[in-house]
Amino acid sequence: MSLLVLLVMVIALAGWLTARLRRYALVRSLVDVPNARSSHQIPTPRGGGVAIVVSFLLVLPLMEWLGVMAGAMVIALWGAGAWVAIVGFVDDHRHIAARWRLLAHFLGACWLLYWLPELPPLVLLGHVLELGGLGYALAALFLVWLLNLYNFMDGIDGIASVEAITVCMGGAAIYFLLDQPVLALAPTLLAAAVGGFLFWNFPPARIFMGDAGSGFLGLMLGGLTLHAAWVDPVLLWSWLIMLGVFVVDATWTLLHRLLRRERVFEAHRSHAYQFAAREYASHRVVTLSVLAINLLWLLPWAVAAALQWVDGVLALIVAYLPLMGLALRFNAGCAETVKPECMS
Repeated sequence: MSLLVLLVMVIALAGWLTARLRRYALVRSLVDVPNARSSHQIPTPRGGGVAIVVSFLLVLPLMEWLGVMAGAMVIALWGAGAWVAIVGFVDDHRHIAARWRLLAHFLGACWLLYWLPELPPLVLLGHVLELGGLGYALAALFLVWLLNLYNFMDGIDGIASVEAITVCMGGAAIYFLLDQPVLALAPTLLAAAVGGFLFWNFPPARIFMGDAGSGFLGLMLGGLTLHAAWVDPVLLWSWLIMLGVFVVDATWTLLHRLLRRERVFEAHRSHAYQFAAREYASHRVVTLSVLAINLLWLLPWAVAAALQWVDGVLALIVAYLPLMGLALRFNAGCAETVKPECMS
């Protein structure tokens, strides 16, 4: 089977499953009704991200068979991804308390890390650091944060899908530039699964991703980031650069809300992308802007770091600075008033 045929099959399967899930959600009244904390205007079915989960997990075992990933990495991603998706699916149907969700997320992260023989070293400003046990703790926090920030950032039509596709295809392009095209297969297949869903999720969305899909994507992107770091420790910085839009907006907003002593797990609309969507009265404009930032700004810096034209940490700092400026410009983390109020 050619790669092109496989990609088309994954896209088609994800699209078909999304259509079925949309019908299921409408029958079961799994619908997000607009409220003061949401960014949409009309009731919309949710839970379509399950199509991404099923489509990718079905082809993930091929990674071992084709020699793309070690069997342990496949088990790590499959088990953790399925677990997080199940937790999200239950949460989409009946609410799970935040503390129990967080515990479940850490269990998923621990499963993923358990199957790794050891963590790749951290390359920091030319120095190679072996972090030992501290590295596992930091890796678990990284995975759980990426999982949750993906849920936080899945708040307007198409944004989480576009982010996943561009990050994955950027990572795949870097593998090609490093003359390791076979390693591009895993992120490309994940992008294909998301692409089939995006047909239904692009603004104006006909179905939302839901917690099952957003949490799964966050964890898979975290796992692929660790896998890239195994290939070459420098690639950790490349993948973090590509994830910049979501990492900066979510982290900036979280820190700002902590300073304001707000309940960080309470639903809100104070991310930069949400303020931008309201300012421009368009989900499409913001989603396409994320696409442009990823391709025209973040990808070149990710490539520069991967090819070691510039130190990875320095590339990340330079890439993130304008994103921090955008977070400030669009009042990320500020109070949701007619005129956003921030701390002085």
